[in-house]
Amino acid sequence: MKIRLFKLLIVLIYSCEQPPIIDPINDLDLIPYPNQIISSNQALKISSINSIIGNEKINDLLKIINEEWGGLLQSLDTKKGDSPKSDSIFLQIDNDMDVSSIEGYILEITSNRIIIRGKTGEGVYRGWQTLTQIIELSQNGDNPNYIPTGKIIDEPEYGYRGTMLDVARHFFTPDEVKRHIDLISYYKINHLHIHLSDDQGWRIEIKSWPKLTEKGSLTEVGGEKGGFFSQDEYKEIVSYAATKFITIVPEIDIPGHTNSALASYEKLNCDGKLRDLYTGTNVGFSTLCNTEYTYQFIDDVIRELSSISPGPYFHIGGDESHVTKKKDYIEFINRTSAIVKKYNKKIIGWDDINIADIPTNTILQFWNYSQRPDNQDWDGQIGFKNILNGLKKDPKVLLSPAGLMYLDMKYDSLTNLGLNWAGYINVKKGYDWSVEELFSEIPSDKIIGIEAPLWTETAANSSDLEFLTLPRLPGYAEIGWTKSSFRDWSDYKDRLASHSLIWDIKDINYYSSPLIQWLEKNKKIIN
Repeated sequence: MKIRLFKLLIVLIYSCEQPPIIDPINDLDLIPYPNQIISSNQALKISSINSIIGNEKINDLLKIINEEWGGLLQSLDTKKGDSPKSDSIFLQIDNDMDVSSIEGYILEITSNRIIIRGKTGEGVYRGWQTLTQIIELSQNGDNPNYIPTGKIIDEPEYGYRGTMLDVARHFFTPDEVKRHIDLISYYKINHLHIHLSDDQGWRIEIKSWPKLTEKGSLTEVGGEKGGFFSQDEYKEIVSYAATKFITIVPEIDIPGHTNSALASYEKLNCDGKLRDLYTGTNVGFSTLCNTEYTYQFIDDVIRELSSISPGPYFHIGGDESHVTKKKDYIEFINRTSAIVKKYNKKIIGWDDINIADIPTNTILQFWNYSQRPDNQDWDGQIGFKNILNGLKKDPKVLLSPAGLMYLDMKYDSLTNLGLNWAGYINVKKGYDWSVEELFSEIPSDKIIGIEAPLWTETAANSSDLEFLTLPRLPGYAEIGWTKSSFRDWSDYKDRLASHSLIWDIKDINYYSSPLIQWLEKNKKIIN
């Protein structure tokens, strides 16, 4: 009898599925790379997870993550509870965690459960995003039903990690903007700056000034039909971004880049005559007239847009206002800044605004730093003068150096999309630099983060946006998140190669840079 029982036990042991030997968690090609990974060299079978647990404190986030999990794998039961269970994902907000950032998190994967703890709901979500990458990268490996175990303790280097989308040169629908949000969110970008007005089009409904969209929105670069967001559509975009903990930063560019407004209301022009709609790509030729009528216009626009933008920032533009008299320009920036403060927003402006009496803690967005196509030497004198002059007024600085971070620059002379006035930016050039070394003149405590702008003179659809964004944006995301001492080009380019498999599966367009040894395409994620 004992022999029979022993034989039965042997059969049962070997009939159970044994976890495979898989690559450890620290070998996964995560982007941005976490700041601390501890591997435990085991495996978790993904299909064994059957529930997501969290308490009332995390109820809304629980729903969001469960919906995303359902899109990734299969729907799970949502349960309320205060402690982790086997075969579950446990979510917890822990205000006493040993991380300094509100986005800090600890992700722990064992052989039978997953625990994500964050200092805030935002931190929990960042941990979830890391788990998502772990699952998708593992599914492209040899054992797609398993993920490696271990512990990740992580938080970002900078609190502001952004990108900008220009919807004025070419208009993009709410669904196209949401698709872009999905793309940038995957790499833990947490701010989307939307350039809502320019010479070529006014893209946001202002109810007290209806002609801005009735006429000013009708065109775009090249003469095609433009468009605009109703306030309800804009609020929908803001809400969608918020589910991924992305803050929308609205920009109304003042006093230049305003032809669409000048074509809508004649009294915004000093000669009282409407301007023609503009579909070209020149800059610097337009300006608002310095009158009380104009300041009422500015006040109404900022008031209405601030009321539907719950984030803390309002961007006033201020760049390339070449035909505005200096005295008028300074008054525009001073009075517009006061209006922004009146509506309880923090002011962001391009570094040109440094000549005005900017309030303390104004955020100067440093952009005028380029590498000319015909010269390999850095030409950043204008931008640096702007920033160094502005530092006397105690601002904060947001880094967007054009020659390193403008997503609308061509990768090289052979790429069709993009411009090259700031030089070519290949994927290595976009990644292989550090804030500390290149911008040592700017005190580190003044730098809030980085932002990669995407102007759309040459981008007319989502495919174009994706081509210009990928594969450069993941590098900017890593610069913003991961400590520079942990970053290395030779390692990064190998990690980046794996992500093309994910982009292929999701039908996301990208530039197949010859600097990257891309992996085999069209592998399928196993659900």
